[in-house]
Amino acid sequence: MATHVPIAPRHRRFAKTMRIDPTPAERAFWHGVRAGRLEGLKFRRQVPMLGFIADFVCYEARLIVEIDGWQHGGTAAGRSSDESRDGAFAAAGFLTLRFANEMILEDLDSVLAKVAAAARLRIEKC
Repeated sequence: MATHVPIAPRHRRFAKTMRIDPTPAERAFWHGVRAGRLEGLKFRRQVPMLGFIADFVCYEARLIVEIDGWQHGGTAAGRSSDESRDGAFAAAGFLTLRFANEMILEDLDSVLAKVAAAARLRIEKC
């Protein structure tokens, strides 16, 4: 079991700010998963962990869902940063699923189905 790692106060403040003012895609996804709406899974949003802030985390399935806007895939630096985050999360035992804002807004049901399927697989393996 991992030991507790203190979270920098600036990360806590930034995560809180992001929870208060989510993007439209984050708001739509949160509405679909909050309060166990997705197969009883519990998600937390804007979670400071490992020096990053994960958009959505389901600890039971060790699953992270990242919702990416234009800044993520458009540049080599954005892709490199995402790879670093995903690698750190994987090393800690988490699977990261990434979805574009547009996909969330245009086909939320499909995204939720993919997240639920991945979560079921991960929980079954435990």
